[in-house]
Amino acid sequence: MGYLLEIKKLSKSFGGLSALEGIEVRLEEGQIASLIGPNGAGKTTFFNCITGLIPPGRGEIVFKGKSLKGLQANEITGRGIARTFQNIRLFGGMTALENVMVGGHLRYRYGFLGALVRSPKVRQFEKELIQKSFSLLKFVGLESQHSKWARELSYGDQRRLEIVRALATEPTLLLLDEPAAGMNPKETASLMELMVKIKETGITVLLIEHDMKVVMGISEKIIVLDHGVKIAEGKPREIQQNRNVIEAYLGTGSV
Repeated sequence: MGYLLEIKKLSKSFGGLSALEGIEVRLEEGQIASLIGPNGAGKTTFFNCITGLIPPGRGEIVFKGKSLKGLQANEITGRGIARTFQNIRLFGGMTALENVMVGGHLRYRYGFLGALVRSPKVRQFEKELIQKSFSLLKFVGLESQHSKWARELSYGDQRRLEIVRALATEPTLLLLDEPAAGMNPKETASLMELMVKIKETGITVLLIEHDMKVVMGISEKIIVLDHGVKIAEGKPREIQQNRNVIEAYLGTGSV
């Protein structure tokens, strides 16, 4: 059986301290999976290795049957992997629409000369990019906010805008790093609906999340890390009942 993403014995150390050790993960196309674990478990390091922000120490990352070894972050994005970060990284002095267009520029390449002379081809690309970006804002319910500065949006809308900017790169795999952090219950419920909607378009979603209601409510697979080691993997009910997970992270009354 072919997998969208295969992580084979992934390890990473910093100054002799092991952050990840022999991680094995396989994701099927078109599912929502969650990566959970205590603070310092290695979750963000795992994301950073996949997206090329840091090189793996050992092991292999295979996406769509091809190794990502040696690729830069922008090349990995071009292959179809997009992500968001724990801390919001929007361009506050740009509109919501312009932020999405920044993500979409990855798919619209016309070179310096073409941009300088604004050839008919460039003008057509820009028109298509604006249309596509607006459609994506509509997809997440932000079309009425398209002309607002990103910094003027509510916290929840800024989180959604980050997700739609990532979607503008046309990913096959979307990595979300604590997307529900800081959200109120209404915003969280809306976010869960959005992630399911994204999955229904055929995009695979992998999220790091501490909100167990989110994790248990939408995940088809959950991977659990503790001190850089995978201690469990399975469906939500299996993870809830896993003694190692309960001791390491969930606690008896967390779910």
